[in-house]
Amino acid sequence: MRVLFWYCDQFDWNPAMKTLDDAPEAKPAENKNTVVAFVHIEPKDLDEKSSAETKLIKNAKWLARKWEISHVILHSFTHLGEEKAEPDLAKALLDSAQDRLEKAGYSTVQTPYGYFLNLEIKTQGHPLARVYKEF
Repeated sequence: MRVLFWYCDQFDWNPAMKTLDDAPEAKPAENKNTVVAFVHIEPKDLDEKSSAETKLIKNAKWLARKWEISHVILHSFTHLGEEKAEPDLAKALLDSAQDRLEKAGYSTVQTPYGYFLNLEIKTQGHPLARVYKEF
């Protein structure tokens, strides 16, 4: 798994192009003061022995605590590596991570899965505003 975390003062999206035929209808959204995880899920991350999901959650919580916020956005981003997990299995991992973050007290949403999105991002010039991790 490869994850590019951003702390965003503003992170808005508007669905631009559907990439999966069976993706449900998507709507635009506006978000303020959030940690956004751009997540690239690889086939090895789906192995039952993999700790990638747990590391994703721990790192998202760590960064949210650093910024003293409780809002996390999970964004499927299959552009950080060459090997990609199957879409339905990657979505299931994101759903599981969202559920675990919510149970830990974090307000968590996912960007619309199966879409390219127009993004509006406002972030700060701070060392913890952009953090890359590879698990």
